[in-house]
Amino acid sequence: MTTTGTALELRVDGTVHRLEIDPRRTLLDLLREQLGVYSPKKGCDHGQCGACTVLLDGRRVLACLVLAVTCEGAEVTTAAGLGTDGELHPVQQAFLEHDGFQCGYCTPGQICSAAGLLTEFAAGAPSHVTAPAAADPQWTDAEIAERMSGNLCRCGAYAGIVAAVRQAGEVR
Repeated sequence: MTTTGTALELRVDGTVHRLEIDPRRTLLDLLREQLGVYSPKKGCDHGQCGACTVLLDGRRVLACLVLAVTCEGAEVTTAAGLGTDGELHPVQQAFLEHDGFQCGYCTPGQICSAAGLLTEFAAGAPSHVTAPAAADPQWTDAEIAERMSGNLCRCGAYAGIVAAVRQAGEVR
């Protein structure tokens, strides 16, 4: 059985790519295998670990669960594409300052997730720990931990991760 290729155009970390893809290919496999973008990692391949988290049109998504064909015209940002003009993104800088990583495998997904949650938080999006009557969520460690709960770290660098996200959110 052969599958006909599908034309796709998307922007990854600022670079436009026009290519033909297998319509069954995930965004993660497209990034890693077809475009050579290795920042997002393949962890569980089931959407359970968060190692593949990227920003898709500014929203955090698990790239292993997104079909690439649905990304026509989209802007994909990986952890490698967050900084500008040689400067680190505030989340990247905070991860360095707070040792928010150990082995580093989950770090790109953690950083993209943190950047996405800062946007969500700024927009007033509630989480499971946000008080129901609250007009806007409070910037607490519990709030940060809940919003980052989809990103696992096998090394246990959670204290540094929460501190880094807290700092990045305060800087922002």
